[in-house]
Amino acid sequence: MKRILFTITAVFALSVCGAGRAAAQSGFQLSTHVLDINEGRPVAGITVHLYRYNEVSLDWEYIYQTKTDESGRVGDLLPRGNENAGIYKFRFDTSDYFNTKGVRPLFPFVEVVFTVTDKSDYHIPLAISGNGYSVYRGS
Repeated sequence: MKRILFTITAVFALSVCGAGRAAAQSGFQLSTHVLDINEGRPVAGITVHLYRYNEVSLDWEYIYQTKTDESGRVGDLLPRGNENAGIYKFRFDTSDYFNTKGVRPLFPFVEVVFTVTDKSDYHIPLAISGNGYSVYRGS
């Protein structure tokens, strides 16, 4: 009986580890993460819009909209293998989050413009507070 339980546990652990690797190598090149620096925690439920700049029409083209998950992350943007080079913009709708905290934000939304130049991974985290924000290229 112990051997059967050990085998079942080992198979389950290997499948979970494999799923974790598969998720890490999911085939997406662009991700983001939103953190509340006042509370020191991730922000779930922030709406994130993704746009690509069209250099011919000189306008932003809507690509995708989603919400951050429970860990404040979105990891399924820009499928790997496509030619994704270009200028992009995230729009993070932060006002609803701050309103639920009773905070009147100085920035009701945050737009972050960035350039994808190659096929490497681009992780663009956003750290927010009611009176400011910071963005950088993470890993």
